[in-house]
Amino acid sequence: MPVDPERLLNWPVPEGRQSLTCRDTMLYALGVGLGADPTDAGQLRYVYEKDLQPLPTMAAVLAYPGFWQKDSGTGLDWVRLLHAEQSIAIHRPLPVAGELIGRTRITGLIDKGADKGALLFQERTIFEATTGERLCTAAMTSFCRGDGGFGGPSGPVPAPAEIPERPADFVSDIATLPQAALIYRLSGDFNPLHAEPEVARRAGFERPILHGLCTFGVAGHAILKSCCGYDGSLIRSLRVRFSAPVYPGETLRTEIWRAADDDLRFRCRALERDKLVLNHGQARLSAPLRPETEHA
Repeated sequence: MPVDPERLLNWPVPEGRQSLTCRDTMLYALGVGLGADPTDAGQLRYVYEKDLQPLPTMAAVLAYPGFWQKDSGTGLDWVRLLHAEQSIAIHRPLPVAGELIGRTRITGLIDKGADKGALLFQERTIFEATTGERLCTAAMTSFCRGDGGFGGPSGPVPAPAEIPERPADFVSDIATLPQAALIYRLSGDFNPLHAEPEVARRAGFERPILHGLCTFGVAGHAILKSCCGYDGSLIRSLRVRFSAPVYPGETLRTEIWRAADDDLRFRCRALERDKLVLNHGQARLSAPLRPETEHA
């Protein structure tokens, strides 16, 4: 079934409900690589129940509605779907446990043309279920590689954050585990592309790839480590464009630039293949960059 743009734009994405536990909060942090040094006090606060804190990038997975694009009624070729862009905005401190509701709406659909695919934009707002307080917003763009040519608009698309043309102010290398995707998927994204070799081959990859949001989390970890002294409350928002898949086990180098006191730009490269995998990243801080990190 080809894509029906009107039907897709009005698709009733299921409401996400989550009984978040401290275990979930720790599992998410372990899934994106926190705890690699179990004696590091900065990392330990995200993976150990004593004085536990949530990682800011966990906002991207809270109250997830499930992989609704796999429903045949959407008309999407879900096997060829890739994560293209992601952003999060944190409105209130994230909880380590609680009852959460996520409400998703489709915000746009761009037709790049036959054999060029389509861009699907969606936004999820996460609320605390008891009080109704808005906690965070997670927006994503999906690259639907097999679904272009339905006659929809070809633009406009949001402008990416600019990366400075100078050496990075901070550089952080973080190795991912060979089993990283199998751990990360336990935070709610069960797309078989990240677990089944046959599904990965059908999608054109030599083996299962890492979730884009796991790579996003690794970049967030690098920013916390390099610029925030592992204080997650300093990150107000993040956005990034995914430029290439990551294979579990690769080492990710995050380069970070200071664009302003509260504005960072970043990108990530898979060192083993010298491949740019995240680009046009931007992090907004809730306070100016700490002086002790300026020349780290």
